[in-house]
Amino acid sequence: MISTHYQCPCLECCPLNYAMGVIGGKWKPQIICALNSSGPLRYNALKKRLDGVSNTVLASALRELESDGLIERREYLEVPVRVEYSTTQACDKLIPILEGLSDWAEGRMA
Repeated sequence: MISTHYQCPCLECCPLNYAMGVIGGKWKPQIICALNSSGPLRYNALKKRLDGVSNTVLASALRELESDGLIERREYLEVPVRVEYSTTQACDKLIPILEGLSDWAEGRMA
């Protein structure tokens, strides 16, 4: 049975297309997984977990994920300023979906 969202004539109106735009890309799933498994992380700790990501790409992905409501940036007024990133409730709802997608992919990779 084909789901109705596949019948959408306009990709920009398709909920699945929207979702893939929010979480798609090389680094966004890895950022989400790192924050989900480790809890709040500072920028440099997160960068160390993501082998090969540039500062520009990481900063951009963090801004986009924050703008989309999937991660939270918390700034502590200390000297020097401390910033931590963590998942939001919206992201926590996404985790089981990503785990299901991961299970599906793992079965195809074998």
